Amino acid sequence: MSVAEAEILDGTVEGWARDRPDAVALAEGDRALTFAAWDAAADRVAAGLAARGLGRGEVIVLRTQIRLEWAVAALAVAKIGARVLALNWRLTPAEARFVLSNAGAAALICDDPDPAPLRPVCEELGLRLIVSVDAPAQGFADWAALAATAPERRVSLGEPPLILYTSGTSGLPKGVEMRGAELARRDPRVAEYLADVQARNRATPGSVVLLTMPLHHGAGVSQLWSTARRGDKLVMLHRYDPAATLALIAAHKVTHWTGVPTMYKRIAALPDAEIARHDLSSIQRIGIGAAPSTPALKLRIDEIFGPGRLTEGYGSTESGMISGLDAGGHLQKPGSSGRPFRHVTIAIRDEAGRDLPVGEVGEIWAKTPVCIEAYLGAPALGAEARDAEGFLRLGDAGRLDADGHLFITDRVKDMIVSGGVNIYPAEIEAALIDHPQVQDAAVIGIPDEEFGEQVKAFVEPKPGATLDPAALAEFAAARLASYKRPRSIDVVTELPRNTMGKLLKRTLRAPYWEGRGRSI
Repeated sequence: MSVAEAEILDGTVEGWARDRPDAVALAEGDRALTFAAWDAAADRVAAGLAARGLGRGEVIVLRTQIRLEWAVAALAVAKIGARVLALNWRLTPAEARFVLSNAGAAALICDDPDPAPLRPVCEELGLRLIVSVDAPAQGFADWAALAATAPERRVSLGEPPLILYTSGTSGLPKGVEMRGAELARRDPRVAEYLADVQARNRATPGSVVLLTMPLHHGAGVSQLWSTARRGDKLVMLHRYDPAATLALIAAHKVTHWTGVPTMYKRIAALPDAEIARHDLSSIQRIGIGAAPSTPALKLRIDEIFGPGRLTEGYGSTESGMISGLDAGGHLQKPGSSGRPFRHVTIAIRDEAGRDLPVGEVGEIWAKTPVCIEAYLGAPALGAEARDAEGFLRLGDAGRLDADGHLFITDRVKDMIVSGGVNIYPAEIEAALIDHPQVQDAAVIGIPDEEFGEQVKAFVEPKPGATLDPAALAEFAAARLASYKRPRSIDVVTELPRNTMGKLLKRTLRAPYWEGRGRSI
């Protein structure tokens, strides 16, 4: 046995390449990689990176769609002891410049259709290697050439250290070093916490997982590596499409899929005949998270995929996962985001930081074994964000019930203050979404000379539907107290969202608050 083989850990890609070399690990479109092929491809890319002077501790940026090359590159980064910065492919060169600079990036691998606009930024920041996966571009190394480097056998410890940047809903994005896997190797509490998070999904060896979450988000990366640790098959959907999702579930007999509410809304909007022609009986668990969802949508998911399969999770980049709702729990605890995971404590506090009793709504603070102490390259978090006990302020409003279940009522920053009264948009949005022709809704506060703010709504109709703002206002009036009713309603073709399906309310607010010194 070689030294490298002796160092191989069970549950890693190298371990499965040794034990089950011909098992399919990754599938994307008409392409697939076995564990042995994934391992070998990563060895070649690792050799290519090392030959260009990249190594331990350095930050290598992966900016691609959901595809095999992301997984190969990430494993290669792990093999040379470097770190992955998972970058949103939608960021403009100017936005990417801040992130690359802040993280001290050394190299970038991208699959932009035209990567040329990224070149000046990368050269200005002194990146030593920039790689284009698909499109040839001046100044960019070719992925095929990088991946053809004569390999040297390398062994990873598993997934590489990961850096993610918050979406920057206010101010500049902030970098978070995700250290859960590293901490779990030396801290039993972290290992137990992560095991409990994974156990809620009930995925066991032999599962087939569908990945539609982007790989610049913690949920997408987590699904990739948790599937690899079990030695299971991960089916990748390059870009989300509702009909294609159903077709993949049927073709690969997918057992586990986690998506964001927008993905499910688009499936629910498909004609019944399109849904019915796909065999979805293989599904054992359907997960939903990353953005609020309505009870009506969850019931529709039950109708499409079968009852007793839907799970829900709540967490943040800074804290990791906080709570989870078991399959079917939305029927017993409508509106709940579940109970805290093992070694997680949730507190509901008032504006002065005092704990509130059960049932009262306040700001959600949470303490998990993986809560960050500081953002990348920044001083330690202050008391307004992280208290002396290690609780993080999450920016959400919610309550706990007597059974310890968490209910999230809204984003604290989304709260509208009109005439001194606090108004939570989520309640108004839920009322508007109840309309049978409304696909989605977003409610914001806009300036009002008399009351400070007034309620404004934007609604997105279902495909083929026509909405009349006046009729919709009348519909909402029957469901909302007068002070909560929108003063104006705009019908839009599509609401602005990020790649995780979260509504970008700052985009809606910006025109109304421009020049006023604040946006809420």
